[in-house]
Amino acid sequence: MKHTSEEFARIAEKGTVLRCQVGSRVHGLALDGGDRDEMGLCVEPPEYVMGLRHFEQYVYRSRPEHVRSGEGDLDLTVYSLRKWTRLALDGNPTVLLPLFAPESELVTVTDLGRELRAEAGRFVSRRAGHRFLGYLRAQRGRLTDGRGHTNRPELVREHGFDTKFAYHMVRLGLQGVELMERGRMTLPMPEPDRGWLLGLRRGERTLEEAMERTAELETRLAALVESADVPDEPDAGWADRWLVRAHLRTWG
Repeated sequence: MKHTSEEFARIAEKGTVLRCQVGSRVHGLALDGGDRDEMGLCVEPPEYVMGLRHFEQYVYRSRPEHVRSGEGDLDLTVYSLRKWTRLALDGNPTVLLPLFAPESELVTVTDLGRELRAEAGRFVSRRAGHRFLGYLRAQRGRLTDGRGHTNRPELVREHGFDTKFAYHMVRLGLQGVELMERGRMTLPMPEPDRGWLLGLRRGERTLEEAMERTAELETRLAALVESADVPDEPDAGWADRWLVRAHLRTWG
């Protein structure tokens, strides 16, 4: 069945149980200015779960399509609770952020949202560690073969490489290691790693330093996904039961 963006916007707004900032600011790694990235989770109406209509996510950008976001712009993605849960159980690094974002970064949180954040540990597993490791390796590969310039040629001209892309690569390694060692991610990034990453983003560190740090983190994370004291798999059974309760409570 056809839908309109206004229809999806209403679903996202009415059903949101958790919404927070997920970009560089939540990591404590934003420079002056910049845009704002937010992620939300919403419960769909029953006709979108049991009927023929379909909703997985709503995306809003204050800038037109294909135009880079700038200072003061908002990029928002609101996932259906079911899609978000599938991605979180698979260990997607960005999707896990609402579980660990500090209270100060929460835009919206209902009782269901607080329940979910209280059970963050159920999403931590070796599978998530493998996902962080995979993303780190993909970022490193794109930098070394020249595809990591993305859409920031001004950084390449100034520093010789995309410093924003590089700092994301190192950040993934640091947070993946912490997730395997502590079962959580600390947001914003604590010192001294925060200062190191900000220096990299500002071009005060070389690409060689970034690659060397990444290699160390990759080795450490690869060992942790085999030996860390976390479950092999996330608690999908609990997540399935919680999803049913969350939908019934919202609809009731």
